[in-house]
Amino acid sequence: MLPDREMADIRALAGRERLTVGEWVRRTLREARTRMSVNDPEAKLKAVRRGSLYSFPTADLDRMLSEIEQGYRQRDRARENALRWD
Repeated sequence: MLPDREMADIRALAGRERLTVGEWVRRTLREARTRMSVNDPEAKLKAVRRGSLYSFPTADLDRMLSEIEQGYRQRDRARENALRWD
């Protein structure tokens, strides 16, 4: 399927990670699938353009991140308190 030189390179790459060629290829293909979308890029652009026509409420980014972090801290404290009473 591949020229000998390419196959030798792939064997070497797989060997460095102590993987079979088959497992290396499967893993590499999975990684490529996560990096690249199988969806039509034009459909995504259309959705973004459509969304940009609306005016949604937003918050100051620093304030929003602060509120999110505060929520995480409250959740963590509640979990710690729950564990103490178990």
